[in-house]
Amino acid sequence: MNRCIERIDFSGKSCSVCGVGVSNYPIIEYLLKNGAYVVARDIKPKNKLPHAEELERRGVRLVCGEGYLDDIKEEYIFRAPGIRYDVPQFQKAVAGGSVLTSEMELFFKLCPCRIIGVTGSDGKTTTTTLIYKMLKESDLRAFVGGNIGASLLPYIGEMTEKDIAVVELSSFQLHTMKQSPNIAVVTNISPNHLNYHHGMEEYIDAKRNIYRYMKGGRLVLNERNEISRSMKYDAPDGTEVVYFGGESGVYLKNGKIIVSASSCGNGGRCDDAVLDAADILLPGKHNKENYMAAIAAVYGIASADSIRIVAKNFGGVEHRCELVGKCRGISFYNSSIDSSPTRTIAALGNFESGKAVVICGGYDKHISFDVLAAPLCERAKAVILTGAAAPLIGSALDKEIASRKAEGKTVPPVVYESEFDKAVECAYSHAVSGDAVLLSPACASFDAFQNFEERGNRFKSVSNAIIRRENGIK
Repeated sequence: MNRCIERIDFSGKSCSVCGVGVSNYPIIEYLLKNGAYVVARDIKPKNKLPHAEELERRGVRLVCGEGYLDDIKEEYIFRAPGIRYDVPQFQKAVAGGSVLTSEMELFFKLCPCRIIGVTGSDGKTTTTTLIYKMLKESDLRAFVGGNIGASLLPYIGEMTEKDIAVVELSSFQLHTMKQSPNIAVVTNISPNHLNYHHGMEEYIDAKRNIYRYMKGGRLVLNERNEISRSMKYDAPDGTEVVYFGGESGVYLKNGKIIVSASSCGNGGRCDDAVLDAADILLPGKHNKENYMAAIAAVYGIASADSIRIVAKNFGGVEHRCELVGKCRGISFYNSSIDSSPTRTIAALGNFESGKAVVICGGYDKHISFDVLAAPLCERAKAVILTGAAAPLIGSALDKEIASRKAEGKTVPPVVYESEFDKAVECAYSHAVSGDAVLLSPACASFDAFQNFEERGNRFKSVSNAIIRRENGIK
């Protein structure tokens, strides 16, 4: 299925790029190359904006500081994903004739090849990576990007209609999308980003944009997730809907991942046992679900052999239950990507009960931590709380601990440590040989770090310092 390419002539047009972060540098570069007059706007002061002098040297006008969106009236306005579309300055500009868009929306308009899009509250980065690797292993020319960390806009010029773009899409990016990919995957839906969205319904509705504008194509949905499962009923006519993770579509039975005869373009042939679950190198039930989602997306496109090769060799994505190292029989795992309670619950499933000392806490996204309290009490050896949301997690734990104590059940110790580095040291002090120190914050990072990658790298730095110290390495 080829895409309809929409060419836009930016030559001589005035364009505002709002939020000069990593995701928007490629759009500035693209606009400059296509003859646009570019204004770059950011809430940070100019002296804290990377590459400010270089941007000005190339003719970009910078508008920085608290009033960075004031008097915005350029013909095209590109908002960063983290800036809502309905801020008053944008609404006034749109009323005056400006076009409000984004880097991802422009990519969808320009992309000449098929797009596989992945969204969800948990598992989307791993699923996106699996899809990409399965396609590459099948000798197909594929590109991967989006919310996973890289813009695909710089590659537009070298893409052809025979290629495939694999794009991770956040609710922020989907919020104003008016185009959908050829194949859409929804890994699951649970409360997330409620500090940004005006309630759960808006969050879910943003996710729906991944399939709302499909014209044919395949929609892959998690059968065991109630919200995801229900999306089948408002999918556009002509959409092939494939469930995974339940008892139909792509499912796990007797240790094998099976594609049913009626799913994924199987053409009514016999059910196809595509993969032995035991061959999956990544630990945890949730990663089996990620494989089922990826297989549902690529079945009939990537070869079965490529799926098996990826399963046996792919060790995971950085910051997602990433093994940092070991000392004295204690393993350090970096799962900084775990920015919601459901992600931390999934991460806990990788470890034997009572064997993981878990570091939680960070930026409060206005999500209830009640759902996390019982899994932490049941599976964690100890819980170290840090960051701005520590008291909120602690409050949820207090109620669960009181209930468990009343029933005579054991409970893990809970320790508060405001400084991140000391929290890692504290977690290590509670571990013995055979245990794991696990960073799984259940929160975003913005109270202390620029992003989850910076947080994860800091954890790795502190962990490696402990490992070197314990091993007598200076």
